[in-house]
Amino acid sequence: MPLTPLDIHNKEFSRRLRGYDEDEVNEFLDQIIKDYEALIRENKELGNQVAALQERLNHFANIEETLSKTIIVAQEAADEVKNNAKKEAQLILKEAEKNADRIINESLAKARKIAIEIEELKKQASIFRVRFKALIEAQVELLNNDSWVSLSEGVAFDQEAAATRDIREIMDRG
Repeated sequence: MPLTPLDIHNKEFSRRLRGYDEDEVNEFLDQIIKDYEALIRENKELGNQVAALQERLNHFANIEETLSKTIIVAQEAADEVKNNAKKEAQLILKEAEKNADRIINESLAKARKIAIEIEELKKQASIFRVRFKALIEAQVELLNNDSWVSLSEGVAFDQEAAATRDIREIMDRG
């Protein structure tokens, strides 16, 4: 067990005949006691400082470990977000391609339908033209016919009715 300042203070030396001067020894011991007490205090303070610094070091080590884990988690989250964004972009692209194909196919079908309708309208226009021409020719023939003069006899009236009937039959067939 180490000496304490009290041990040094209470130390008694045996006396001899030509021994040391007692006052000088006591004075020296008092000086040793003061220095020893100062060293003990300083040692205690340094021990307290070491404990405080060790506590701070542990605190910062915990913070460092937490930050490292946080950085790893953030990196993993960023990678996951990036991968999810890529997957979503691919899905959007596939959906857009499907929609584009559908729109193109619908447009082509509509274009074919319109082309068929145009051809049908051309045929109908041609038929109408032929019928209209036949109607006009029949009317011109009626006008050129001398039967206008003999309307009272009823013959011209019958011929006109027959011509009109013929025109209607032509138009109904087309």
